[in-house]
Amino acid sequence: MGKTYERIDGRLRTFIEAQPLFFTATAPLSGDGTVNLSPKGLKGSFVILDELTVAYLDFAGSNAETVAHLRENGRITLMWCAFEGPPNIVRVHGRGEPVFRDDPRFPDLLARFPDIDPADHGLRAIIVVRAELVRDSCGYSVPLMSYDGDRDLHARRFAREDDTSLSAYFEKKDHIATSLDGLPGLPLPLPPSSV
Repeated sequence: MGKTYERIDGRLRTFIEAQPLFFTATAPLSGDGTVNLSPKGLKGSFVILDELTVAYLDFAGSNAETVAHLRENGRITLMWCAFEGPPNIVRVHGRGEPVFRDDPRFPDLLARFPDIDPADHGLRAIIVVRAELVRDSCGYSVPLMSYDGDRDLHARRFAREDDTSLSAYFEKKDHIATSLDGLPGLPLPLPPSSV
């Protein structure tokens, strides 16, 4: 029932760009390490850079597992489900990397997200993923649910932070500088934004 695609274009691209929510999955190399699965949303925080490359903004959150796993091994899977309309599930399996705020590529990548004010959300990095395998499947058992809109809580919480206070916030939290399994996570102190 599933189909493999050589690139992210046409109907597939349209489907991905229309979804208000996607999931990321990563894991460390260690067989007993912690697998991480995270929901991602916020309109405008995901872009398709080219037919095999996507990116999303990595905002302040409860930990930095995705960043730590990508720094260790680069493996990542992104998944979108159709909660409205025809059933469909799309997965992009690939290699990813966190592009941090002091990286020379950061300003050009950030410009690809014109609808997001990074100061409102405690932007930590931009995750860039190069697709190695793109597949879809039926999604027949995915429930129908309606999208009512983005929550404003994240922006309300992190808009009051500047680079210094955001870095201090991260330094006080567990599992930001190191993952649950002790892997290097977000570099702290947080580099000042280059934009």
